[in-house]
Amino acid sequence: MQDWVFLAITRMMTIIRLCQWLCLILLMLSKTECSDDVEMTFIQSAVVKGAVCLDGSPPAYQFDKGFGEGVDKWLIHIQGGGWCESTKSCLLRVNMSNGVGSSTRMTKFNFTGVFSSKKEFNPGFYNWNRVIMRYCDGASFTGDVEKVDPATNLHYRGARIFNVILEELLAKGLYKASSALLTGCSSGGLASILHCDKFRARLPSTSQVKCVPDAGYFVHVKDISGKYHFEKFFTKIVKLHKSEINLPSSCTSKNKPGLCFYPQFILPEIKTPVFVINSAYDSYQVQNILAPKKADRHGSSSACKLNISNCSPTQLKRLQDFRSDFIKTLWSGLGKSSFNSTSRGMFINSCYSHCQTGNQITWLGDTASKLDNKAIAEVVSDWFYERNTTQLIDHQHKLPQECGVLPIR
Repeated sequence: MQDWVFLAITRMMTIIRLCQWLCLILLMLSKTECSDDVEMTFIQSAVVKGAVCLDGSPPAYQFDKGFGEGVDKWLIHIQGGGWCESTKSCLLRVNMSNGVGSSTRMTKFNFTGVFSSKKEFNPGFYNWNRVIMRYCDGASFTGDVEKVDPATNLHYRGARIFNVILEELLAKGLYKASSALLTGCSSGGLASILHCDKFRARLPSTSQVKCVPDAGYFVHVKDISGKYHFEKFFTKIVKLHKSEINLPSSCTSKNKPGLCFYPQFILPEIKTPVFVINSAYDSYQVQNILAPKKADRHGSSSACKLNISNCSPTQLKRLQDFRSDFIKTLWSGLGKSSFNSTSRGMFINSCYSHCQTGNQITWLGDTASKLDNKAIAEVVSDWFYERNTTQLIDHQHKLPQECGVLPIR
């Protein structure tokens, strides 16, 4: 009889645990899927100005109007999606299904995370005008080549795209913004740094304007072979798209143009307040800057790069060394205002991930990475509204970790 009771209790506890798991999963799904369906706008008039995607198609953006106290506040986000450094790679982008080379292939992004219009999911910016600049030029909106090769029909006109979208938004009310944030993810995060002061210059002097790059702080450090393979990649991008003219002259006047794609050589001269969101173990940078294929010809780092649980103790030590290099480079690149939290803020965690603001789970989810007991959404809001010190870096000895996933119980 006692065995039967024990068995029944055990089964009941198992069912309770399963129910707890289901509730947790449903909660996570609700936070992930609670997004706004926002239509795309294609700027057909931009074609005659030559402000077009790689294939000559018109640029596009998605715009969700603000409401209440946010009607005169704007959050403009630059989509990420890598770069193309050669004719071949740019032609490949034109045919990619994600639309990073042609607006004819673009599909709508759902507005979640920093784009959400729900206060519980995005308390700092939910009622602002929220815009996603769609990315289709392959050079972080810096290129401007007049000539078009008839053999490829490739257009390198990213800088014109940025300007024409900005002009359209200014006409829609951005010209009278009381507050504005320029954000971006990955190559879009880099673009938000490159265009930060230009963006600020287009808005009223009375506007509170700041920039928040997410996973856009790419560092100039040696890879596992002791070389700078990634620098060559950036140099090719700048040369192909003729980006130099649209990079900060304060950088290009004293550095090779390719180096001026690295934030550490740009940020010291930027006058507009900037908040850096990044992982010290950024997965893209680990895979492409620390251990690119050219530096790892035998593929010894392949399994580790794909899944950090496969990393050997030696590889984990190398990752920690990369973290140290990243932090040193970040501090050196923040400029004279690096210790002024109102001008330079940061949230540097240990997640093995890339981009964290556009995902509800990592922006303000139950399993979001937290520093000082606050998720990214809370820290960015504190910094923008100048409520608290917001230069946060995860523990120096912490190993890379998976973030934004269900906890193991």
